[in-house]
Amino acid sequence: MFGLRNILVKSVPTTGLIAAMSSAAGHKVGVVLAGCGVYDGSEVHEAAAVLAALTKNGAEPVVFAPDKLQAHVVDHTAGSEMSQERNVLIESARIARSAPTPLTELKAADLSAVVFPGGFGAAKNLSDFGFKGADMTVDPEVSRILKEFHAAGKPQALCCIAPILAANVLGKSGVTITLGNIGAESDWPYQGSIEAAKSFGANVELKNVDEVCVDVKNKVVTSPAYMYNGKFHEIQGGVTKMVDELIKLL
Repeated sequence: MFGLRNILVKSVPTTGLIAAMSSAAGHKVGVVLAGCGVYDGSEVHEAAAVLAALTKNGAEPVVFAPDKLQAHVVDHTAGSEMSQERNVLIESARIARSAPTPLTELKAADLSAVVFPGGFGAAKNLSDFGFKGADMTVDPEVSRILKEFHAAGKPQALCCIAPILAANVLGKSGVTITLGNIGAESDWPYQGSIEAAKSFGANVELKNVDEVCVDVKNKVVTSPAYMYNGKFHEIQGGVTKMVDELIKLL
């Protein structure tokens, strides 16, 4: 039996076996970062979970970031603003482990899908929602990317506060997103985000941290992540499910 098993294994090329195990093999997926750190950049644990889930599915993540100054810099030990200037792309390299590609070079024609992890960077560096609320504007390059992928019928995933970007840009298309579940917290701090998304024309579904909102029509996948005060493994699990659902739409 051992000899037969070896023959059977050797008869299947390793590369073919790996490709058969993953529907994402050969696909490049853009990951848009907004700095490094929950209060002024991308949420590190969400971003890491996205990258791990993509490679686990056989996809090749390609990291992008805007080459511009952060809106501000926050001392993560105190939550207070610091008198420093930092570049979003340079800070994003801390997560990417290499130099990200400038956001201006992200084209839907070159990728199969795109993912936006959360963190306040999405609301401060990719948009100004963190400062202006419903009067927000989205960074022109981010807006272009969301519209470009939507027009091409290519899937997009966003988690935590990042779905507000899709709500603002694609709201008139009737996009459906989640920004968490108001029933999950006794003191819910994000109701304003939900109301803002609705004012843009988006549909909002209430989802728990381990759930995913899949808008098949618009090919937009969203998950609460840290729009819930959860444990590390809960956030990682939810983000992984989001990426798994994204892969199904390729």
